Amino acid sequence: MYKHILVAVDGSDTSNLALQEAIKLVKGRQAQLRIVHVVEEVTLNIDAEYAMGAYQEAMRKTGEAVLRKAEAVARESGVKAETKLLEIETLGHRITDMVVEEAQSWPADVIVLGTHGRRGFNHLLMGSVAEGIVRISPKPVLLIRGK
Repeated sequence: MYKHILVAVDGSDTSNLALQEAIKLVKGRQAQLRIVHVVEEVTLNIDAEYAMGAYQEAMRKTGEAVLRKAEAVARESGVKAETKLLEIETLGHRITDMVVEEAQSWPADVIVLGTHGRRGFNHLLMGSVAEGIVRISPKPVLLIRGK
């Protein structure tokens, strides 16, 4: 069975469902849970550099709050979890890359993600982090569909 379970969260209801599923995979087993959140700190608007420090700090604080809440949910379920804030600081890196790189370096046995299951025009506009991870991950990916 899985010994290292990585779950990516963004604070949405769908990612909370993924967290619950990851907790089920860990609970009562000799397994470890790592909860990650990715913060994008890169901007294309160079003229706004003066405001970037405040923006980046706000993004980090929001990400840390998401992780604290997820860790509390795991703890309340009787599961010890470690958290990690992943920061995109280089243009060209994507959330999908960061999650897969973390899964490989930790090393995770499985990645658990929530998916909104968008289709058609909404999928074209919004894209899908979950779909991107499924496409590039050498690790198994468990997708949890939102309601």
